[in-house]
Amino acid sequence: MEGTTHALTDDHRDLYDAADTERWAAEPDKRPGRTAFQRDRARVLHSAALRRLAGKTQVVTPGSRSYDWDASPRTRLTHSLECAQVGRELGAALGCDPDLVEAACLSHDMGHPPFGHNGEEALNEFAKDCGGFEGNAQSLRLLTRLEPKRFVPDPTSGELVSVGLNLTRACLDAATKYPWARGDHPTDPDSVKFGAYEDDLPVFEWLRRGAPADRKCFEAQVMDWADDVAYSVHDFEDGLHAGHLDPNMLYAEPERAAIWQVAIGRYVPADTAPEELRAALDRLMEQEWWPHGYDGSALAQSRLKDATSQLIGRFCLAAEGATREAYGSGRLTRYGAELVIPREARNECAVLKAVADLYVMQRDEQERIRADQRIVLAELAEALSARAPEGLDPQFRAIFDAAPDDKARKRAVIDQIACLTDASARSLHARLTRRGRRAER
Repeated sequence: MEGTTHALTDDHRDLYDAADTERWAAEPDKRPGRTAFQRDRARVLHSAALRRLAGKTQVVTPGSRSYDWDASPRTRLTHSLECAQVGRELGAALGCDPDLVEAACLSHDMGHPPFGHNGEEALNEFAKDCGGFEGNAQSLRLLTRLEPKRFVPDPTSGELVSVGLNLTRACLDAATKYPWARGDHPTDPDSVKFGAYEDDLPVFEWLRRGAPADRKCFEAQVMDWADDVAYSVHDFEDGLHAGHLDPNMLYAEPERAAIWQVAIGRYVPADTAPEELRAALDRLMEQEWWPHGYDGSALAQSRLKDATSQLIGRFCLAAEGATREAYGSGRLTRYGAELVIPREARNECAVLKAVADLYVMQRDEQERIRADQRIVLAELAEALSARAPEGLDPQFRAIFDAAPDDKARKRAVIDQIACLTDASARSLHARLTRRGRRAER
């Protein structure tokens, strides 16, 4: 099924070669003149998986009563769109193909299940005997197998099998945040972060062909930093806009000590000194555009929007400047460079993450919601497993029926749950469990 390549434009030549634009399954161009990466971007943009992100939690559950109509929290979809805008511009400034970086940013969260990272943890517990669950590994599975775009004959059986969106090698590589399989983390074999399940290793090894072991390509590094920038800045903005965060509290030493405690070990290395984070927050709060005294008025909202723009520009320009200082003015792609992010910028970004974590994610109300979400997914997984293949959607029932063993059949159940939105997970749970039916009465 391997072997298609695409002509490169003059703009691509010497930057991305035939191996970069190769697709797992050969297919002709439908519209001459488009680059391979423009096709990748279009496929991701038009996919059902991307649309489903509109109903998946980013930080706060969509439709949560803790947000008024005019303060709707971001979803996985809005986050992905914002990440794509940041990544496209930063990548282009450094010489990457902008369509390639945008496609990677749009697709990087596609595999995340309902209820955000909370759902990811619940499914990982359920999947512990069949290879675990990881949102980034699920993204690869979705892009290369589950999203129904391209079917080709299996070389052994002759039956039609899905190759997902059939993206280029460079695009799949750029969307791979953790370029290793479960248990193969370069420094921590017990890490819960990995990029491919065992039965997806053939396509993972194909997309990583010629890549240095465990090293992210340059476009993936741009995507990763755009992801950090987008969610740190926008989660902070959402927290202020929803009234969960009073910026005046950030002056109080007890509040600051709590922020450092959240940040160290989770968002910055464990050996980071609190003084570094204090200096990072002070630098931000000393800026003229910082949203001092935010009160929700139209003027304050305008100033907050300006602050988010300033923060995004600050973090992106820091990375662009440091990378240019290290590598010069040429175009940087694939494995020709490493994205350089100054420590000061990383610390500032981490402080914003910690502030949102402390004041938005760790609120008592949110913990009660998360506890209920974990129960919903655990019960849903057990109920679907008990009824399978009945109860599975036709797509996943076919995967279940074709599975060679119990582990693969369990993975088919997990695949269906991971594709659900928050609302559809609760709806299916309500139909399949007594607890759900009681809650509906």
